[in-house]
Amino acid sequence: MVLKGKVALVTGAGGGIGAGIAEAYAEAGADLVLADLNGDSMEPVRERCEAHGVRVKTVAVDVTDPHGTKEMIDGCVADFGRIDVLVNGAGLLTEAPLVEMDPALWDQMISVDLTSVFLCCRWAAPYMVAQNSGRIINIASQLGIKGGEGLVHYSAAKAGVIGLTKALARELAPNGVLVNAIAPGPIETPLLAGITEQWRDAKQAELPLGRFGTVREVAPTAVLLASDPGGNLYVGQVLGPNSGDVMP
Repeated sequence: MVLKGKVALVTGAGGGIGAGIAEAYAEAGADLVLADLNGDSMEPVRERCEAHGVRVKTVAVDVTDPHGTKEMIDGCVADFGRIDVLVNGAGLLTEAPLVEMDPALWDQMISVDLTSVFLCCRWAAPYMVAQNSGRIINIASQLGIKGGEGLVHYSAAKAGVIGLTKALARELAPNGVLVNAIAPGPIETPLLAGITEQWRDAKQAELPLGRFGTVREVAPTAVLLASDPGGNLYVGQVLGPNSGDVMP
């Protein structure tokens, strides 16, 4: 129960890594605000989290909308009195070669995978600074470090998340707010539905571990970063549960 008494807000909580982190936080004792574009997708997650005896609120929100994200953060503080942990887990994954990429696809990727992180950090950080405590955990990707063919837009967005994480960590650490990123490798989630079988097979073959990860293998990293004292010395770090795809 390392997070007992904490309030955590998780975006992208309707499935995949976001849902896995939410459930791990509930098991660790945190009260939760679950956010996702699809409100219905969060109901099974809510039920599993509430089974651990914690309070859970769900919010249907477009994380690219400045007004909606501000209402979400303000609502968390209004309902629970504080926000201790923000996990920016909402994301999108599509595949297209640069020479065939529609600029609208680029704009959509940057908006969902990068601008949303800025917005949620922007509204949550003032509350955390006022508390003189808080943890922000941004879900990046190992492709933000090494790049990936057919994924220029995704790699660029996730590289932006890593840069944002490091810069914001320097700004907020003096105020007791620790900002870090998790950069998973390929994880078996519905997000991979947007990727071709050819890409999946080639990627799996080049992994030293020889397999993709699972959500249950990523979520404990988010618990560590949110915990005291486990996460107390992580500032601007990028932790990589990635099956050996990147070895910084």
